[in-house]
This record gives sequence, C-alpha cells and structure tokens, in this order.
Amino acid sequence: MATSTVKYLGGLRTECTHLQSGTVIHTDAPTDNHGKGEKFSPTDLVATAYASCMISLIGIYCNEHGHRYENGTATVTKIMAANPRRIGKLVIELDLRDNGWDEQTIEKVKRVALTCPVAKSVSEDIELEITFHV
Repeated sequence: MATSTVKYLGGLRTECTHLQSGTVIHTDAPTDNHGKGEKFSPTDLVATAYASCMISLIGIYCNEHGHRYENGTATVTKIMAANPRRIGKLVIELDLRDNGWDEQTIEKVKRVALTCPVAKSVSEDIELEITFHV
C-alpha cells in the first residue's frame, strides 16, 4: 500500500497527504531557493523528521522499560550546502530534562535516540551536531 500522495499546487508548493490518516502537510520552496518560505520546505521536513524520530524512539524505549517520559522537545537547525545543493549539517538540541531518569537510563535513552530509523536513512555526508540536555 502506498504511504502518501504529493500534488503540485503551483508556485513551488506541494500538498502531501498521508493516506492512512488523511493528514495533510503543505510545503513551500525556501527563500534561498526561489520560494516564499511560508511553510516547511522538503528539506525542513527531513531535518524535522530526524528529531521527531529520535523523540518518538525515546518514547517507545521508555514505554517498554517503564520509565516516565513527560518532557521531550527538540530544536532543529538545518544548514544547507552547495554543489550539490543538499542538507550539509543538522544541529539538534534535545531537551529531556525533568523526566526523573537516573544516569543509567539517561545513557540508554541517548543510545536509543541515535539509532532512530531516520538517522539510519539519511546520508552519512550530513554533518551532525546533537546535544542532549538531561
């Protein structure tokens, strides 16, 4: 079964529909690549998916191991590279404070986050700077 559909709306914008849920995301080309930057760009979605995947995988781990997980946010900075145009660097800051984890749990959570499927799917050429605040 297909995962999604993508429709070109004109003006360098697309409408992406998740077929199982019907959720819709609109994209716009970024201002540094002929767009208006009024919505997520496709590369913004990749960068954001990386952090979302990490936070979700931490949730799975905590659920499976009986750990409290009520506080988790990420700030993502995407830096583009040229020749070829691509994501050159991702700076991800994960704020996981105030979950009451001991040092052993913190180390396991960090290791789990770094094994997320998105991390394993993006190019190894992307420079990563990942900071955990715990």
